[in-house]
Amino acid sequence: MHTYTQTLYQIVFCTKHREPTLLKENRRSLFSYMWGVLKKYNCHVYRINGVEDHLHLAINLHPSVALAALVKNLKLSSSSYIKEQNLFKDFRGWQVGYGAFTYSQTEKWILIEYIKNQEEHHQGKTFTDEYKELLKIHGIDFDEKYLL
Repeated sequence: MHTYTQTLYQIVFCTKHREPTLLKENRRSLFSYMWGVLKKYNCHVYRINGVEDHLHLAINLHPSVALAALVKNLKLSSSSYIKEQNLFKDFRGWQVGYGAFTYSQTEKWILIEYIKNQEEHHQGKTFTDEYKELLKIHGIDFDEKYLL
């Protein structure tokens, strides 16, 4: 018998101190690099997008990959890539931690569209407000002091 899974994740993480360093003109290069890293981990990537201070990824996680290890390696390798390519002059790294939320396949296209429209979405909402909303929607208890 083979292993069959479907684990659709939305992964969210921020720049260090939520500094707005991910300038639009070089984000596509970063997203392409991350896509390649995720493919090496046999993850199916649906969408990567973000704004100046944070990113969202929609992926199916391969069953042989631990989520925490994937995010750690993605952050480490992308930090190195950003520095080597001098993509974002003021980038100082990724903030510790991340959010990971699961979705059903029936919600996949809604999630992809949500991630696709991050720039428009953040014209009227801060990252903190968005993140609190995600935590509440997914029933995750949180302490406000860790959201700063």
